[in-house]
Amino acid sequence: MKTEVRGNGGSISLQNPSLFNTPLDPITGALKGCLGSLDGACIEKLLLHCASALENNDVTLAQQVMWVLNNVASTVGDTNQRLTAWFLGALISRASRVCPTSMNFNGGSMFQRRLMTVTELVGYVDLIPWHRFGFCASNGAIFKAVEGYGKVHILDFSITHCMQWPTLIDALAKRPEGPPSLRITVPSCRPHVPPLLNVSKEEVGHRLANFAKFRDVPFEFHVKDDDPCLSNETFATQFESLLTQLTRSQLDLRDDEALVINCQNWLRYLSDETKGNTTTVRDAFLDVIKGLNPRIIVVVDEDCDLSASSLSSR
Repeated sequence: MKTEVRGNGGSISLQNPSLFNTPLDPITGALKGCLGSLDGACIEKLLLHCASALENNDVTLAQQVMWVLNNVASTVGDTNQRLTAWFLGALISRASRVCPTSMNFNGGSMFQRRLMTVTELVGYVDLIPWHRFGFCASNGAIFKAVEGYGKVHILDFSITHCMQWPTLIDALAKRPEGPPSLRITVPSCRPHVPPLLNVSKEEVGHRLANFAKFRDVPFEFHVKDDDPCLSNETFATQFESLLTQLTRSQLDLRDDEALVINCQNWLRYLSDETKGNTTTVRDAFLDVIKGLNPRIIVVVDEDCDLSASSLSSR
């Protein structure tokens, strides 16, 4: 059996048609105040109530709030309706894992993570302001930091598949004293989050090499491979293995190069939870890269806590 979540436009496929048939009588006091006027502030409160209900395994309240949000959400509506649609989809996906028996629908199949082409990724990155601003700010800092160096090595930890570097390559090509030779090293593992690309890292490197050649910038591209035995493991496991490979010898660091370490929207996916007396994965990573003695470390990330234990606070 299949049904759909519908607002004023767009739809989300669900496997449990009874989910939104839950009556709102008696409705909880938390929801009563929001039924008269569903403005942005009220929608935010409802989303937080739903997140809190899922956190507390309160299936009844979660269903009631989703019922209300369902009547607002629309993927083709105004700003509030579109945001509601995507947050509701995320909460439904969360609910399918938190309460798999009570709320039996296939949240994992609602939003398929489609692989982008390089052309689509370029358009996506250009459209998203925090990517463009992050690239501009970090490239400016990198360009200034490597001024006067004839060789530059960038160790790149990012989720945007090297889309940042054509702009920097173009800027380096215009240096009055001539472009430096440029090496970029990327890890083979990355958080399994969008945007996802339909070509390999090696193909991305080949395209960057062609662009660098066009701009007369000497260029090398390397992928730091993980243990093949870890290919089916989680990102956390792969990353812990990668940490042991971040040494001067394994990265082939050279004394006459300016080392740049670039972290674009990466740190948020490294756990900052302390287990016993051990160092957190995030702190361990920062200690390792600082120990490489880079010319500059660039960190670009959102100013929010995405790893808090509380879902509603995130």
